[in-house]
Amino acid sequence: MIPLAQMAEAVLRTADGRAKTALSREYASAWQAAREAGETPDIGRADPPMHPARPPSPQLLNPRDVPHRKPGSPEGRVALLHAVAHIELNAVDLHWDIIARFAHVKMPMGFYDDWVKAADEESKHFNLMCDCLEEFGSHYGALPAHAGMWRAAEDTVYDFMGRLAVVPMVLEARGLDVTPGMIEVFRRAKATSAVEALELIYSEEVAHVAYGSKWFHFLCGRNDEDPKERFHALVRKYFHGPLKPPFNEEKRAEAGIPPDFYWPLTAKA
Repeated sequence: MIPLAQMAEAVLRTADGRAKTALSREYASAWQAAREAGETPDIGRADPPMHPARPPSPQLLNPRDVPHRKPGSPEGRVALLHAVAHIELNAVDLHWDIIARFAHVKMPMGFYDDWVKAADEESKHFNLMCDCLEEFGSHYGALPAHAGMWRAAEDTVYDFMGRLAVVPMVLEARGLDVTPGMIEVFRRAKATSAVEALELIYSEEVAHVAYGSKWFHFLCGRNDEDPKERFHALVRKYFHGPLKPPFNEEKRAEAGIPPDFYWPLTAKA
């Protein structure tokens, strides 16, 4: 089995979404089989690209230029599924990138177990969204998408703790806030497959946020730093703008993020 960081780089350098997620799941399966057999696979080193390979479509636009469609319409529901697919594809790359980018930082094997599992689940999520789009007569790439999804990775390219703070503990935590509303949109439309897919995504994303919180706290302990103060400093440094309520406090708590981590970062605070 090739070193894990090289697996991560290979996923990042694969452009097509379905091919990327197939390779991601293949590597995750190999890693998990080795770990279940009691092995300690090599992490190795990699040379990840600054930006992951991407298919020729969707066209990536400034967030202000992405057309807004009302979610109550069929076109709006397709646009919503397309946006989620785009988020999930970026999540696949973000989870492999943290492995490749920070392979030089000595971490327990449990860190890699968590991130490989998250990358595998994000790959499954992307495929589920693509299946739903096809059921609606569309496909990933049919609509323009948000060009800023990789900005958090660019901003934290040299800051491991910054990456953990901003990606799982802010961006993925935001998914916990907004996904119940999306599920309701498709439930009202009686779109059973989309409801089931989004409910699965919602249930599994709690663990991804929890991985971020767990390993952020681990590094704070290693460095003898106060987690809350460090989190606030990093989010103010790397996240552009205040955090926006309402917050899903129950699911955030389940993921190990208490209210005094995020409420002080809102505009009102």
